[in-house]
Formats: sequence, structure tokens, C-alpha cells
Amino acid sequence: MGIKENMNVLDVGCGVGGPAREIVKFTGANVVGLNNNDYQIERATRYAQKEGLEDKLKFVKGDFMQMSFPDNSFDAVYAIEATVHAPSLEGIYSEIFRVLKPGGVFGVYEWLMTEKYDNEDLHQREIRLGIEQGDGISNMDTIQVALKAIKDSGFELLHNEDLADREDPAPWYWPLSGELKYLSTPFDLFTILRMTHIGRSIIHKILGTLEPTGIIPKGTQKTADSLAKAADCLVAGGKEKLFTPMYLMVARKPEIKTNGH
Repeated sequence: MGIKENMNVLDVGCGVGGPAREIVKFTGANVVGLNNNDYQIERATRYAQKEGLEDKLKFVKGDFMQMSFPDNSFDAVYAIEATVHAPSLEGIYSEIFRVLKPGGVFGVYEWLMTEKYDNEDLHQREIRLGIEQGDGISNMDTIQVALKAIKDSGFELLHNEDLADREDPAPWYWPLSGELKYLSTPFDLFTILRMTHIGRSIIHKILGTLEPTGIIPKGTQKTADSLAKAADCLVAGGKEKLFTPMYLMVARKPEIKTNGH
């Protein structure tokens, strides 16, 4: 995106601020992280202070569908796996368009269903719904819908690509698959084993034992089971190329034309 020192940059749905901290350290830009979760904002702020970045990085609570920032506030805006939670892609992209300065660039890393997805196919629809329910997504759109939303919001599309289609010895979903063939280092072993059927069964039983004691909150086992189902659907969606968590779009807000130029 060409982020430079002292540019004002917005991170939409910043989580605990990992990417924002890296951008500040490598570019010297001023970054504002927007989040609607008090706990994540508190953690993000603490991490920034720990690394001495508080002069360049701050976090604000707010709804990304109705941002409190004035028009034309930021030189660049980015969103990483966040805008999928918006009720409308055109709605969130239009709001980002509003707060971005003319000539500014917006980059988004989106979760989308691919052109292979058929909503009339029951099996495919179950995969989509499993991902949505397990990951708190109201409605996941297709690539075509996202591209249209970018253009209808007023942006000039500069680049779009499904990064999941790039050549890679291991697919993006390997940590969720429980397949030992993707084991590359000893450190990967626990990640893979806990996603096998045996690993999940053990975790299910442990959580079921701990819940009645009050050591962990009630509902933890149910939540873990829901996340495990979502993981299965993510793997199925990835293997069948129905879903991508890695669709990249880079767009620019047009410059304001004056005096016929």
C-alpha cells in the first residue's frame, strides 16, 4: 500500500493490534486501531506501551459501520479478516471510502465464498453455514459480491487476487486439518494432534470434567465443539475451493478533480 512515515493510517477491526504494531515499527506511520471490544482495546494499548509505540499508535472503540472520524481523515486504510463481520460489505466499504482522503489507498484481506460455491447445493450450503456459525459471521458473501461492493462504494480497484491459489507446499487450512502429512517441525506436532479426532475427543472430555467444578466457565465445552465443527467446515471449504480466507483487494479513492483536470 506504500505506507510512509507520518502518514495517518486506520486499522479497521484491529483486534489486539499485532499488524498495527508492525506497521508502526517498519514505516513510522501514525496508526489508529478501531475496535468495538473493550478487552481487546485494553490489551492492544498495553502491548503498544510495552513496545514504546504509544506516541504513534492508539486504539479507539467504535462501530466500523458508523465511524466517528471526519470525512477525509486517513491517508490509508486496511482491514485484515475483520470486515467479513459487517452486515453489508458495501456499507463498510462506503464508510471506509468516506474517512479516506482522496487519492488514499484501501487494502482488505477478506473471507469470501468463491465462484465455485453454489448456494442451491445442500452440502456446500452446510459448509458455509458451519463457517458462519462457528466464527460469528452473519452472512458471508461471494467474491463477485465483494468486487461489486468495492466499485459501488466509489473505489478504483487496483488489484484483486485469491492468495489461497498461490503455490504453497502446505495449504492455509493445514493447522485445522489434523493431517500428519503437513508436519514440518516438531513444534507443529501439538497443533496437528489436537485437531485429530482423538485429540478433539480428549479435549471434549477434559472440558466436560472441568466445567462442573467451576474451574472453567459453563458453556466452554459447547463453544469448543462449535469451533471444532467450524474448523471442519473451513477445511472442507478449502479443499473443495468453495471458500477463501485470503482474498486480497487493493483500491484507491479517486482524486478530486478541479478546473476540468
